[in-house]
Amino acid sequence: MDDQDAFKKEIELDENNLNELSKVRREKLRVLKENGKDPFKINSCKKDASTQYIKDNFENIEGNNVFIAGRILSFRDMGKASFIDISDCSGKIQNYVRSDEIDNYDEFLKWDIGDIVSISGKVFKTRRGEISIRVSDISLISKSLLPLPEKFHGLRDTDLRYRQRYLDLIVNPEVKKTFLNRSGIISEIRSFLNKKNFLEVETPILNVIPGGAIASPFLTHHNALDLDLYLRIAPELYLKRLLVGGFEKVYEIGRLFRNEGISVKHNPEFTIIELYEAYSNYYDMMNLTEELVSSLVFSICGKFEIEYCDEIINFSPPFKRITMIDAVKEVLDIDFSDFAEDTDKAREIALSFNVEEAKELNSWGEILNLVFEEKVEETLLNPTFLCDYPIEVSPLTKKKIGFPYLTERFEFFVARRELANAYSELNDPIEQRERFLFQLEKRDDVDYKKIIDEDFLTALEYGMPPAGGLGIGIDRLVMILTNSTSIRDVLLFPTMKPIY
Repeated sequence: MDDQDAFKKEIELDENNLNELSKVRREKLRVLKENGKDPFKINSCKKDASTQYIKDNFENIEGNNVFIAGRILSFRDMGKASFIDISDCSGKIQNYVRSDEIDNYDEFLKWDIGDIVSISGKVFKTRRGEISIRVSDISLISKSLLPLPEKFHGLRDTDLRYRQRYLDLIVNPEVKKTFLNRSGIISEIRSFLNKKNFLEVETPILNVIPGGAIASPFLTHHNALDLDLYLRIAPELYLKRLLVGGFEKVYEIGRLFRNEGISVKHNPEFTIIELYEAYSNYYDMMNLTEELVSSLVFSICGKFEIEYCDEIINFSPPFKRITMIDAVKEVLDIDFSDFAEDTDKAREIALSFNVEEAKELNSWGEILNLVFEEKVEETLLNPTFLCDYPIEVSPLTKKKIGFPYLTERFEFFVARRELANAYSELNDPIEQRERFLFQLEKRDDVDYKKIIDEDFLTALEYGMPPAGGLGIGIDRLVMILTNSTSIRDVLLFPTMKPIY
């Protein structure tokens, strides 16, 4: 029996057990309905406080009556009195329920952990010093027909946390905190850019041409137009059209879709922010990235030094800036500029360091990039701007003045992974067409007429101002700021292969 069959059998056993427990709860629901107390007919309840608000403001509201609502997480029956813990979005709080202080105590005792209730009562502190609510009224407003897992993290297959995120959020407060932090991070980014007069825009997700990046797209079909469309792999070409149209600072936060592998760092759909600023270049983008990321880390974490995967990362500005050639030289003691554009020599050097995939590459720049990825990237722990990429791997980037084989491009690395990519944007329509054609020479499986965005080239012919562009991977940034080891930990609903 393989692992998948074993997991399916375990699920079947659990389902049999759950079915028995569910039958009991469904019977309780039937009785409630017969007695005219169907909880699912309740469509609202009074609520004027959260559990965290009560705890934070206890000194000011002690003795006051409050209305809360939430899910029962624990139930301690002590005869004529009971304690229950109620959780809401902000946390949980203890509630003291006495048989002589509510009218439905006998009915209340039949409720289950997982049920959702509304409560009113006075705020007080127990003899043990725990802030609680002394309940004067409690109502069942939604019935849980399945029991919550008692020891959720003890399950053998942790993928279940991602498949049933709703359960993960209920029983694991740290998971909920991660996604609250994710929302806060995105809000901080928006606030930062809005204060700098960037305009937030929206561009199409359904694209006629999968442009703006080199990646495998998802294909779909529009029935009314009888037209094949692609889920976008990047918003870049649309955002640049807006620079042509006269907007000078634009950004978009949204989902991208790439039909590629899944790993701890990759999900087929993911969130990025892309921004473009007219009359700027990649140095301006470095400065913007440094200011944004350092201020974001301090705002979210309260300090510049944070722990990630048992290592300390220092986000104190300024961040390290180094060219790709110098980074390779720093680690391998080889200067690729000594044999610039000499593909054979570059391949020889790469193979001497056991970079075997260099055998398949046909340009100096591609080999340099591969050597960096295989041997140097893993050394970049603290924030680092890796600058001046080869032209062969940067089809949308301006050449570096005086170095025709390099471009004004950087990638931003933290914790040995790329978080951002930025250029001095190529705005020469003639050269842009040549770059597109060069890229398509390496993709003989597609028809270039379907891939080259002729309308984008037309837009460039009307004139696009010099500009800097920046893309930041939101998911990877959130991973680092929440000390999460897998991208699945920061996506509410990651892409998963069905069990059956």
